[in-house]
Amino acid sequence: MNVSVPAPRIASFLCDKKPATGSRGMVVTNHPLASAAGAQMLLAGGNAIDAAVASLFALTVVEPMMVGVLGGGLSHIRLADGHHVVIDNLSTAPGKATAEMYDCLSDEIGKQRDVRDRENVVGAKAVAVPGALKGWCEALERFGTLPLADVLQPAIGLAARGFIVTPYLCNCITDNAGDLARDPGLAAMLLPGGKPLQPGARLVQPDYAESLKLIAAEGPQALYGGRLGKALADYMAANGGLIGEADLAAYRTETREPIRGSYRGYEIVGPPPPSSSGVHITQMLNILEGYDIGALGFGSPDAVHLLAEALKIAFADRAVATADPAFVKVPVARLISKDYAAERRALIEMERTQSWTAGLSGGESADTTHVTVADADGNVVSATQTINGLFGACVQIPGTGMIANNYMFNFDPHAGRALSIAPGKRVFTSMAPMMALKEGKLAFALGLPGALRIFPSALQAIVNLIDHGMSLQEAVEAPRVWTEGGVLELEEAIPEPVAEALVARGHRVVRSPRIAGGMNAIAFNEDGTLTGAACWRADGTPVAISGGLARAGARFTI
Repeated sequence: MNVSVPAPRIASFLCDKKPATGSRGMVVTNHPLASAAGAQMLLAGGNAIDAAVASLFALTVVEPMMVGVLGGGLSHIRLADGHHVVIDNLSTAPGKATAEMYDCLSDEIGKQRDVRDRENVVGAKAVAVPGALKGWCEALERFGTLPLADVLQPAIGLAARGFIVTPYLCNCITDNAGDLARDPGLAAMLLPGGKPLQPGARLVQPDYAESLKLIAAEGPQALYGGRLGKALADYMAANGGLIGEADLAAYRTETREPIRGSYRGYEIVGPPPPSSSGVHITQMLNILEGYDIGALGFGSPDAVHLLAEALKIAFADRAVATADPAFVKVPVARLISKDYAAERRALIEMERTQSWTAGLSGGESADTTHVTVADADGNVVSATQTINGLFGACVQIPGTGMIANNYMFNFDPHAGRALSIAPGKRVFTSMAPMMALKEGKLAFALGLPGALRIFPSALQAIVNLIDHGMSLQEAVEAPRVWTEGGVLELEEAIPEPVAEALVARGHRVVRSPRIAGGMNAIAFNEDGTLTGAACWRADGTPVAISGGLARAGARFTI
C-alpha cells in the first residue's frame, strides 16, 4: 500500500517476508498456527472479533513466552458501523499491594524498577491480577458471533496434540533458562533433561488443554470464581504472592473511548491512558508535522535526529503525566494539542541533541504479542496482549498449565509517583494497537510487542507509510530507532555514515540487532482488497482469505 509519493531514502534495507492480499478477510499474528486459528473462524462464518479471540487463545499455546490467560492487554475494535471501542483488560495491583512492597535498589535512569531479589520480575510477588481471559470473553460476548467453545477449539487442539517448536521459541527458552529452571512445571515442559527444547521438537501441554476445556464449558468464571481461580490463589498464598480469590472476583475490564489525532490529512486513532500510545503518538506526530519529513528521506541524519528528539520529549512528559486515569489526572487535551506541540517543537535544535524535561506537570513490559484482524464486513481488531516479560513471572500454576504474568514490574516501585503501586491500580503500558483513517475510510491498522519501544516503533511505521510512501511490508520491516537515558539505539541496517552524523550532533549512538518486536499490520486498499504484513522480528504470518460461496442460484449439472 502506497499512501503517498515515495521520498528519497538514505537507509537501504531488504524485506525478509512477503505480504498477503485477500478480499474476504485477513488475519495477521506472530505465529502461523495462531493466524490459521483466526482464519478458521472467518471461514466458518465468524467475524473479526471471533477470529481475533481464537488467535489469542491459540497464541497462549504456541507463544507461551508472550501471552496467556493470566495476562492482560488492550483490544482496539472498529465495528462495521465505524464505531471505535477500546477494551482495557490490563492487569491491576492486588488489594494487598502497597507502594512500599519492594526494596528499591536504584533511581538511576533505566534502573528505577530494580528491586532486591528481582521480586517484581520473577516469582509469585511479581504477579498482578490477570485481565486477559475476562477481556477476551467480554469482547466475544459483546461483538462476536460464535460460541466461546467453538472459538477455543483450535487452541485446545494445539495444546492437546502439540506443535513444532520454532527457532524463535527455542531462543526465548534459552535466553530465560535460568529463571525457567526455578519452576518445576516450566522446567519439565521447556527444559527436558535440563536443556531447552530444540527447534523441531513437539511441545504438548495436556494440563493446559484441560484448563482450556474448562474455560470452554464454564466461561471466564472458571478463573474469576472457579477452580482455576482457586488454584491461582492457593499458589499465591503458598509462595508469597498477594492475589486472592477476592481480587479475581472484583476484577473488571474498562471500556474506553480512543484518542484521536490528525496528521497530514489522516485521522490517527489509538488507546487512551493508562496506555501511553494514543496520547504520545499523537503528540509526536504533532511535533513532526512542522517538518517536511518525507523530503528529508527515510533514515537520513535529519530525519532520525527529529525522531529522537520527539521521542525524548514524549518520554519526558510521559514520566510525569500519564498513568491510570482513575488514580492520576492525565492532561490529555494539553498533551495532544497542536499548540503544545508547537511550543515543544520551537525548542528543538537541528544541529545538536539535548536533554529534555517535562513541559507540564501531572498528577514496563518486555515481551508481548499482537494480532491484527479484518473481516469482509468492515469489523477490524488490533489487539496487543501480554504476560509482560518473557514467560511472565516464570511461574506455572500447578495442575493448570497456566503461566502467570509479571505485570507488577510495570509499576514504579518508588512511592509518591504517578506510576507508584496502589491497590486496584491498573498497570501502565506502551501498547499501541493503532488505526489510521483517510477521509473517513480505514487506511491501515497495526501493532507490535516490545515494552517501552512499542509506541515509538508504531510511530515510525505510521511515518514510514504517510511520509515516506513505503509499502506496508516495508513499513513494518524498516530499521528502527529508539532513545532512552541519553543513548540513541540504531538498528544495524541504518548506514554507518548516518550514525557518524548523529554522533557529530551529540547523540550517544549504540547499535542494536533488534528494536522492539514483530510488528504486524493490515492495509485497506482502494480496490477493496486487504493487504497483510508481518515483519522479520518474530514468527509473524499473514493469512488472507479470498473467494467465497457459490453464486446465488448456482446448480451442479451433468
